[in-house]
Amino acid sequence: MRPTVLLWDIDGTLISGGGAGRRAIEQAFQRRFGRSDVFGFPFDGMTDPVILRQGLAAFGLTADEVERELEPTLQIYLDVLAEVCSGAKSFRIHAGIEAALALVSGRDRVAVGLGTGNVEPGARLKLDAVGLNQHFAFGGYGSDHADRPRLIEVGADRGAARLGLPRAACRVVVIGDTPRDISAAQAIGAESIAVATGSFSVEALTAAGATWALPGLDHPDAAQALLGDESAASL
Repeated sequence: MRPTVLLWDIDGTLISGGGAGRRAIEQAFQRRFGRSDVFGFPFDGMTDPVILRQGLAAFGLTADEVERELEPTLQIYLDVLAEVCSGAKSFRIHAGIEAALALVSGRDRVAVGLGTGNVEPGARLKLDAVGLNQHFAFGGYGSDHADRPRLIEVGADRGAARLGLPRAACRVVVIGDTPRDISAAQAIGAESIAVATGSFSVEALTAAGATWALPGLDHPDAAQALLGDESAASL
């Protein structure tokens, strides 16, 4: 089996938060600015810094003002998210995820990490809420770069380093639920497993160029998609 780095998206892929992340961002803007009506766009596949910058720009702030406001607004968001996650009852793990993680975690020549637009503290809060944090020792995050291909590249390099190899010697697989996950994988020459557990159908994910487009990771093809040619693997 070729050494493999698996980079998992969170929202819509590993879990559904029932809109908790969006509510936390809107509440953060309400606390800091007294209004939260600037997010008339879907967040699917966007990084936290891009979401916040677009929200701040919608107030008419200059580019310099947006950058000055970004860090304090992000900290308020994380404070609100911690409150939301501590009492969250709407969080759920998607079907097939726990079996898939059991299959790949602790396996020789496989590095299991995150590739998410969440900043790392936000990612950890969400995963703690469903008990999945222990599976992911590293990742590429929105706090590494606002551009999704760049953060995926960071995660891939960290995963390869954990295997003691250059990234070029590894099979890198991005697991996500949006065309942005797919395009980020393509940008760094990685494979992609796209799951229709978010806002996009199998057909839309196939059209976006996913290496594998599945209804979810409870699909019979999930093990082969995750582990490549290791035919003995099964979920």
